[in-house]
Amino acid sequence: MTASMTAFARCETHQTWGSLSWEIRSVNQRYLEPAFRLPEILRDLEPLLRNELRQTLSRGKLDLTLKFYSAENSSLLEVNTALLEQLIAAADQVYNRTPAASLDPLQLLQWPGVMQSAKADNEAIKQAALELFKQALVELKAHRLREGAELERLIEERLAQISEHLVIAQNYLPAALEAWRTALLERAQKLQLEIDPARLEQETVILAQKQDVAEELDRLTTHIKEVHRALKSLEPIGRRLDFLMQEMNREANTLGSKAMSIEMTQVSVDLKVLIEQMREQIQNIE
Repeated sequence: MTASMTAFARCETHQTWGSLSWEIRSVNQRYLEPAFRLPEILRDLEPLLRNELRQTLSRGKLDLTLKFYSAENSSLLEVNTALLEQLIAAADQVYNRTPAASLDPLQLLQWPGVMQSAKADNEAIKQAALELFKQALVELKAHRLREGAELERLIEERLAQISEHLVIAQNYLPAALEAWRTALLERAQKLQLEIDPARLEQETVILAQKQDVAEELDRLTTHIKEVHRALKSLEPIGRRLDFLMQEMNREANTLGSKAMSIEMTQVSVDLKVLIEQMREQIQNIE
């Protein structure tokens, strides 16, 4: 199904040791580009979270924020004494070289890893954070699919309009050739020139061959069918659709270059406008 890359999800849980909340914002991006913001005591969860994310999404720039609020009556934090002693020993060496230096206990406590959760509670928090993350991803993907369904509807509308324009273009060519033939005869009459009917028909055939847009119309029709097929795919389709838009725009340009009338030129312009509108929507599709 078509999935948008623009979405938002927020999930939270409340336990005896405190509460956790995940907030995920997603926007369009060519590749998968996550940016995690985690509490210090849960920072080692990031590899697991990234792996879970890769299994769920393939594209998008994501801001993923986890917030942890400990319960007032829970003593979740403890000092990592081994790490603290190492820091103090290192600070003493610095002090011996620069006696003017002073040791600030608060700065030592802010050093990553000095303050940590009690192991039993920490494991429970990590597990809860991971499960809550999976729940947030489910919500985010559901949001992506809802927006993707709307994008699919808009693209289908443009495809229907393009198909209508292709029929119009197909019908314009014989009329344009006949108009060219009539105009040539009228100019010849005004100039009182004799035109060889056989030569006129020969030139008409040559012009028809040069201005024949059947190949362009056939390729555009094929591309339309491929877009319809891609929209029903279960795989990520954003890049494929973007490629198809480039090809469709190229055919529309060729159609315009072969235009024999204002009507055909207008068809080409209308096609390019519709293709560009689809391309803008496709930039948000995963």
